[in-house]
Amino acid sequence: MKKGQILEGKIREVVFPNKGIAEVENENKPVIVKNSLAGQKVRFSINKIRKGKCEGRLLEVLEKSPVEIEPACPHFGACGGCTYQNLPYEEQLSMKKQQVKALMDGAVQGEYIFEGIKGSPKIFAYRNKMEFSFGDEIKDGPLALGLHKRGSFYDIVNVPDCQIVCGDFGKILTCVLEYCREHKMSFYHRMAHEGYLRHLLVRRGEKTGEILIDLVTSSQEQHDLKGFAECILALPLEGKVAGILHTYNDSLADVVQDDRTEILYGQDFFYEELLGLKFKITPFSFFQTNSLGAEVLYDLARSYVGEMKDKVIFDLYSGTGTIAQMLASVAKKVVGIEIVEEAVEAAKQNAELNRLANCEFLAGDVLKAIDLVRETPDIIVLDPPRDGINPKALRKIIDFGVKKIVYISCKPTSLARDLEMLQECGYGVERCVCVDMFPGTVHVETIVLIQKKTS
Repeated sequence: MKKGQILEGKIREVVFPNKGIAEVENENKPVIVKNSLAGQKVRFSINKIRKGKCEGRLLEVLEKSPVEIEPACPHFGACGGCTYQNLPYEEQLSMKKQQVKALMDGAVQGEYIFEGIKGSPKIFAYRNKMEFSFGDEIKDGPLALGLHKRGSFYDIVNVPDCQIVCGDFGKILTCVLEYCREHKMSFYHRMAHEGYLRHLLVRRGEKTGEILIDLVTSSQEQHDLKGFAECILALPLEGKVAGILHTYNDSLADVVQDDRTEILYGQDFFYEELLGLKFKITPFSFFQTNSLGAEVLYDLARSYVGEMKDKVIFDLYSGTGTIAQMLASVAKKVVGIEIVEEAVEAAKQNAELNRLANCEFLAGDVLKAIDLVRETPDIIVLDPPRDGINPKALRKIIDFGVKKIVYISCKPTSLARDLEMLQECGYGVERCVCVDMFPGTVHVETIVLIQKKTS
């Protein structure tokens, strides 16, 4: 096989994350083709050959998978947000379950209990947060506001009918786009670092219906945004607008960053509820994007933690303290550590809001901050970012010698890597369960119960 060569093949299986394995006639080497489904016949172009592995870019689906369906979203295929909306939901769950089990079977030493996968309570309109980007669909085309085109870092697809958020998001997106076009606002060019409009952040409480809208721009232009807020407030929304904000971001990186925020209407926060607890959420707070799915995830995590009476629990990579507060009502004390200072402040406020006096939250990198904690943990809960745990931090975690660790992972390949060190140091995997927090996408959450082996 050579780079640039165009071939056809049948997708044998899809492995995490989103890697279709294509078998090519008269070739003894399979090719990885992303965005494909098991059972499809596809045409692809070889774009990478490295260390004996070949990768191809999907050009065309020649034959559909036997289980393939018509996607619900009109933007599917062009938009890079969802991958599996053309699969029935039961098939999505089955595929993710098989992918995680294959990774776990390869990583776990000895026997363990695999408890399958729990589906999301909502398959559509489940996301409570979206970060839309400004740009153009084609070079020098009209202003666009939406999500990145599949396979592109620059092109933006307008997504007014996105199916993974409620209809209020589409109404707000359309209103903002029309307003910005009418007032001839430029979008921020990431390569030239010139322009005004960067992102539109929309958050909505699943339980409360409260909506927070934040227009993120550079400071390179000046516009009167009073009419912007009035335009949004005139919309016939199901939810209630809690606040409309304007955030300035002059960072050279393509990230949503808060240099300074002005309140155009209302307040800069709203409330959400999970499992009977109330949480105050600001524009950039970390909070699970599927509120109902988070209740499934946290309820399972709580059951994996088990008996907590008179126990000290460490919640590492604690975010805004949601897990810590789920456990605090029945534990002696919960200590949360999180590197994002804003998230730690939110966690403290939320603990006070829920009248939980036995929660302590520290700001800092787990690797260093863990040395500042006075207590010794009885149980450790881990909920790290996608890349998993720094090996040096994991070594410190292991050195506590706790009998029980509950690891919540949003990337099973990182989990499999971290399990290797844990098992080498005397821990064993007892049980594992998956939770589908992101229907239609490649992502899946995994909870693992890890126990200290008796000598």
